[in-house]
Amino acid sequence: MVDAVVTVFLERLLNTLVEEGRVVNEFRDQFEKLQDELQLMQCFLKDADKQKRKNQTLHGIMAKLRELIYESEDILADCQLQSREDNQFSNGCLARIYPPNLHFQNQTGKRLRKINEKITDIKQSIMSYLGPSITNDMGRIDACNDQMPRWSSPVYDHTQVVGLEDDTKKIKDWLYNADVGILKIGIVGMGGLGKTTIAQMVFNDREIEDRFERRMWISVSQSFDEEQIMRSMLRTLGDASVGDDRGELLRKINQYLLGKRYLIVMDDVWSLDGNWWSRISEGLPKGNGSSVIITTRLVEVLTKMEVSKARMHKPDILNSNNSWLLFRKIAFAASGGDCTKPELEKIGKEIVQKCNGLPLAIKAIGGMLLYKSHYHEWKRIADNFRDELGENDDTVMPSLQLSYDELPPYLKSCFLSFSLYPEDCVVTKEQLVHWWIGEGFVPLRSGRPSTEAGEDCFSGLTNRCLVEVVEKTYNGTILTCKIHDMVRELVIKMAENEAFFKVTGRGCRHFGIDTKMDPKQLAANHKLRALLSTTKTGEVNKISSSIANKFSECKYLRVLDLCKSIFEMSLTSLLSHIGFLQHLTYLSLSNTHPLIQLPPSLENLKNLEILNVSYSQNLKVLPPYLTKFKKLRVLDVSHCGSLEYLPKGLGRLSNLEVLLGFRPARASQLDGCRIAELRKLSRLRKLGLHLVWVDEIGDSEVSALVNLQQLQFLTISCFDSHGSGLVDKLDKLYPPPELHELCLQFYPGKLSPAWLNPISLHMLRYLWISSGNLAMMDEAFFGENNSAWKIEGLMLESLSDLEMEWKMVQQVMPSLKIVNASWCPNLVSFPIEDVGFRGGVWAKGENRR
Repeated sequence: MVDAVVTVFLERLLNTLVEEGRVVNEFRDQFEKLQDELQLMQCFLKDADKQKRKNQTLHGIMAKLRELIYESEDILADCQLQSREDNQFSNGCLARIYPPNLHFQNQTGKRLRKINEKITDIKQSIMSYLGPSITNDMGRIDACNDQMPRWSSPVYDHTQVVGLEDDTKKIKDWLYNADVGILKIGIVGMGGLGKTTIAQMVFNDREIEDRFERRMWISVSQSFDEEQIMRSMLRTLGDASVGDDRGELLRKINQYLLGKRYLIVMDDVWSLDGNWWSRISEGLPKGNGSSVIITTRLVEVLTKMEVSKARMHKPDILNSNNSWLLFRKIAFAASGGDCTKPELEKIGKEIVQKCNGLPLAIKAIGGMLLYKSHYHEWKRIADNFRDELGENDDTVMPSLQLSYDELPPYLKSCFLSFSLYPEDCVVTKEQLVHWWIGEGFVPLRSGRPSTEAGEDCFSGLTNRCLVEVVEKTYNGTILTCKIHDMVRELVIKMAENEAFFKVTGRGCRHFGIDTKMDPKQLAANHKLRALLSTTKTGEVNKISSSIANKFSECKYLRVLDLCKSIFEMSLTSLLSHIGFLQHLTYLSLSNTHPLIQLPPSLENLKNLEILNVSYSQNLKVLPPYLTKFKKLRVLDVSHCGSLEYLPKGLGRLSNLEVLLGFRPARASQLDGCRIAELRKLSRLRKLGLHLVWVDEIGDSEVSALVNLQQLQFLTISCFDSHGSGLVDKLDKLYPPPELHELCLQFYPGKLSPAWLNPISLHMLRYLWISSGNLAMMDEAFFGENNSAWKIEGLMLESLSDLEMEWKMVQQVMPSLKIVNASWCPNLVSFPIEDVGFRGGVWAKGENRR
């Protein structure tokens, strides 16, 4: 992964040299020499990274290079801090009182010269191992620099499944015939065969959903805990089950399921000790056709769990036709699954044949080739695949290894991020993207918004089928994800080889925070760059004081995510220590209790780019120094119920791209930020507004949003609003015409805003209206002079008074693909999901006519 480390460092170095801080300028010659050497090496580092797996000497050389790059990055960060301190004391007599730090300058100069000498020697060594052909590659530097992909957003439907219809029908037929006792069904086979996919198709089937009153999906995995399994079962039933012992947990489960027909999926079971399952199953109600589906790689597991041979299903590998069909859907997704280049079909079928009908292998290779468009690239992949298969008989791991090798450098770091999370952990896209931005994994070119580039990196991994989508919004935006257990095996192996992450915590630069962590895992590790909460859904980290005290010792920490954590020590005391981490770029305190205020010490975090304090219900005020964080790109204060307003001067944060939970100050709140300041935030992409009082919008401030040309996503929430005058102000608060997505929550008016029409919002693609008093749409909503919406997705939720006819909507929204309508009893003739409405439009809900 050295090529990834070099890429990140060069990006940071180039940006820093442009800033021209005094201290950085003093070492400009050494930094530029370092830059030149690394740029020359970039072309062959990818090959060297691959070959080091077979050559231990080369592996050691590359490890030394990686450590030198990290040391150079630390020096660069220290120089930036020194430059900033110089700027503070550059006027008048202060410059004489605080002269330049001569010791720092001498030591830094020596370290940089020594690093440059070592890197020059390493370059020669690597070239000698790679052979004479490497000198020919050095003239092709531009060709070696990976650019952002052609398809930065999802280009195919991740839910598409090929060749498993007979498998799901067989399992469903068994479920329909269940009677007394508990029916146990086993799905068994090698990794990557599609066992979990089959179980998911059955679990999510509409007929199965209607048949079973309770359904529970439990990921068991290798490192399972019997008590945690029972807690997971209760969470799926809506019970947090905090503090109960095993007996009480099982009693609760029994109560919830008593008299109900239920379905439990135990996914990815490894344990050959069947006693844990015997104890759980004995406490479950019997009869009513209740069933359990178990997926595993081991037949012995099913035997231990008392699954009869007649109810063990062993999926077949995909036949050649279905293998090619699945491959086409992914590798040629940009052209709708059609192979438009005949020269690629023959070599594509040769590659697919090597996958031996395993869906995971086919998807990984297809996702990789989605980003390769030339015959010679496909031929090279086929040759490399042949070599990988020669070294490893497993037909899944070679395809995954090849997919990793072919990742652009910036995506390798992003991909290895998954190594920190426990098995079967569901991860939020937001945490990943913020981490990648904070640590500089995301390439920033041509002034592109970092949040947009980060989301593109995420899409680059999902399109390559290395990351699985778990949860999406109505319009297809991905919220959470996970990785296949076979993919995780590769991630863990590569992360340990590259010192990205180690279970022991020693010597690595990234680590996950959880309740079970040992203080020794953080001890004396000054290399750490990222510490993140990696707790599973529904769980909370309980952090001891001995561990929390170690956080502030990680001098070069860039990323600190403490979300969903409870601390033994005072949170205020902990945050005061965090103020010493001046290299910090990403800080998340989301759902960290009890956060009441941010201490003065955090004013030192001038490098902060992302600050997340969402779901801090006790947070009452944000400090004025927040407006000095000039590098801030993301500020999330959403769902902070006690927060009355944000500090005055927020408009100075000209780099802000995401602002969520913005609560404008009222006329009497003189220290607060008025909505008019939003006019200055010209780079804003996402904005979440919370409006409650009429005087939060002055008469001269109604145009605050209209000129925000970069704004694509806007949410306006009027939860707990007061007074009828707010509706008149909202009616004049025009969003920018370039808006892509709009969400109106708890809208207080009976009539929709006049600006909600296809002419004013001619670029709008998605509209979500939920809760509130809305009863009718303004006549402008339905257009005039044959104007029509470009809306593709419409969501209407919990609008008990809204009256609207489907025919009218259909006329004015010809591009509509998705309709989700729920708890809207007065909608007339809206299509119902069961009808299978032509054109992909669907609706779900209750009490429709």
